[in-house]
Amino acid sequence: MSVYTTLCFLAAASMLIAFINSKIGRMQTTIAITAGALVLSLLIIIAGQRDWFNLQDLAAQTLSSIDFESFLLKGVLGFLLFAGGLGIKLPNLKDQKWEITVLALVATLISTFFIGFALYGIFQLLGINMGLIYCLLFGALISPTDPIAVLAIIRQLKAPRRISIQVEGESLFNDGFGLVIFVTLFTIAFGTEEPTAFGVVQLFLHEAIGGLVYGGLLGLLFHWLICSTDDHSMELLLTLGIPTAGYAFADVIGVSGPLAMVVAGIMIGNWTRYIGFSPESEDHLDHFWELVDEFINSVLFLLIGLAIIQFTFHQEDWVVMAIAIPLVLLGRWVSVRLCYIGFNRYRDYNPLSVQILTWGGLRGGLALAMAMSIPAGVMVIPEKNIDVREIILVMTYAVVVFSILIQGSTITKMIEKAKVIERNM
Repeated sequence: MSVYTTLCFLAAASMLIAFINSKIGRMQTTIAITAGALVLSLLIIIAGQRDWFNLQDLAAQTLSSIDFESFLLKGVLGFLLFAGGLGIKLPNLKDQKWEITVLALVATLISTFFIGFALYGIFQLLGINMGLIYCLLFGALISPTDPIAVLAIIRQLKAPRRISIQVEGESLFNDGFGLVIFVTLFTIAFGTEEPTAFGVVQLFLHEAIGGLVYGGLLGLLFHWLICSTDDHSMELLLTLGIPTAGYAFADVIGVSGPLAMVVAGIMIGNWTRYIGFSPESEDHLDHFWELVDEFINSVLFLLIGLAIIQFTFHQEDWVVMAIAIPLVLLGRWVSVRLCYIGFNRYRDYNPLSVQILTWGGLRGGLALAMAMSIPAGVMVIPEKNIDVREIILVMTYAVVVFSILIQGSTITKMIEKAKVIERNM
C-alpha cells in the first residue's frame, strides 16, 4: 500500500470518527479522534495477545510507511502554524506582547532545565543510567506547548481574552523556540564535533533570529504578490505558497521554519487581509484555512492515537511513563508561576491564569515527532535492549496522550470558572 493510499484511508477513518462523535458524542473533535484511534489500537493489541485475530504486525507495517517525523516537522506543520498565525489578531497580541515573549522563551527554557535536571536526579536514584544531556533533550521536546493541540481546543472553549491570547500566542511562538532549543541540544548530544559555547549560541541565534527575519521577508514577498493581482482564486492560491515552498526553503537555509510561518501568517492575516485581498477573497480566506487546518488536524490526531501500535513496551517503560506525567506538569507550573511573579508587578490578571496555562499547556504531535527523530542505539539498560530513544519516546507518548485526553477534556470547567471571575472583576 502506497503512502498516499494509507493517508487516504486514515483521513477517511478520522472523518468517520468525527462524524460519529458529532451525532452521539459531545467531545471536542480532536480529543474524540485521538480517543477513538487509541481504543482501536488497544483492541488490535489485545486481540493479538489473546489470539482472536492478529492485525498488529500489519497495522504497524502500514503506519511505519508514514515517516511521522518528516510528515509533521518537514511537512504539514507549516500549514498548521501558518493557519494559526492567520487567526491571531495583532492588536490583542500587542497588548500581551511581553507576556507572550517571556512565556515563549523564558518559560520554555526554565521548564527544559527543570525537567531535565529533575529527571536526571530521579533516574540516578532509580539506577537508570541515562546521561544528563538526554534528560535535557526530553525536557526540550516536551516543554513547548503544542499549537496544534492548543489551538484546536482552547479557541472552541472561548476562554477569557487575556488568557486566550497568552495561551494561543505562547503556543505558536514557543513551538518555534522549543524546536530551536531541541535542535541545539540534539547537536550537542549526537553531533560529530565537540560543541563550544560560541557554536551553541550561534546555532540558536541563526535558527531563531533567522526564522523571524525570514518570516518577515516571506510575508512581504507574498503581500506584494497578493496585492498585485485581482484574481480571487489566485489570491487564495498564493497563500498556499507560504507553507509549501516557503516552509521548505527555510530548511534549505537552516532557519526556523515554524517561527517563519507564524510571522508570515500574522502579517498576511493582519495586514494583507485588509489591503491586498478583494472583499470576496477576504471573506473566503478564513473559511479556506479553517478547512485545511481541520483536515490536517484530523489525520494528525488519528496518527497520535494509532502510534502505540508501533511501540514495544518493557516493564521499565511503565515506570518512566508514570514519572514523566507529573514531572512535566510540575515543570510547566514552575515555569509559568515564576513568569507570573514578574507579570503581577505590572498588571492584574485572572486568578486562575497560572492554573489554566499549566493545565491548558497541551502537548501533541510536535513533541512526538521530535522524540521519533532521536536515533536508536544509545543503550540505557543493555541487558534488556532499552535505549535512550525508547525511554524518551514512551515518556513523550504518555505525556501527549494524557494532555490531550485528560487535560483537554477537563479544562472546560476551569475556563468556565475563569469566565465567571472575569465578569465579576
